[in-house]
Amino acid sequence: MQQNKEKRLLLIFTRNPEPGKVKTRLAKDIGNDAALDIYKFLLDHTVSITKNLPVKKQVFFSEVIPGNDNWKENIYEKKIQKGKDLGERMENAFKEGFLAGFREIIIIGSDIYDLKQQDLELAFDELKKNDYVIGPASDGGYYLLGMKSLNPDLFKNKAWGSNSVLESTLEDIKNNQIKLLEERNDVDVYSDIKDHPTFSKFLK
Repeated sequence: MQQNKEKRLLLIFTRNPEPGKVKTRLAKDIGNDAALDIYKFLLDHTVSITKNLPVKKQVFFSEVIPGNDNWKENIYEKKIQKGKDLGERMENAFKEGFLAGFREIIIIGSDIYDLKQQDLELAFDELKKNDYVIGPASDGGYYLLGMKSLNPDLFKNKAWGSNSVLESTLEDIKNNQIKLLEERNDVDVYSDIKDHPTFSKFLK
């Protein structure tokens, strides 16, 4: 993992943690305050699994770059997402990374509790050997996407947030060398957490 650190980039997409603006589908069942607490908990988890990863790291915020938060400036470069929808925002982040000279770029969100640092290390190792690496999410999307050169098709004509995203993404790259990682569950709705002991403290 140490070699070519300067050529490897992890993009972390996150929303600014404000009540009523994060985990809105979850909030319908547990309320805005509990949904916000869970989102902050997930952000802390994402910091814990990425801070020691030996690659360059950039955090892309949805609205503004906060002043005082857990994303330490000496570890993470902070940026703002640019684009009309999720696809355009991700494409722009990848494009910026490749233009800056990075050779292997992986993007993740900040709401996968089941993700560990070892999963990210494995993803970068697999990207060395493959054209693309994808972490399928149990809801039909993906929690991780990695590539070695920009493919704009992956970010167009997708129903973001639907269960067709993974399938249509795989269709776009079917003639390439792809590594699929283990499926993981992202936290979006009440059923994702109701039986998970880690989240019981937020549901009282």
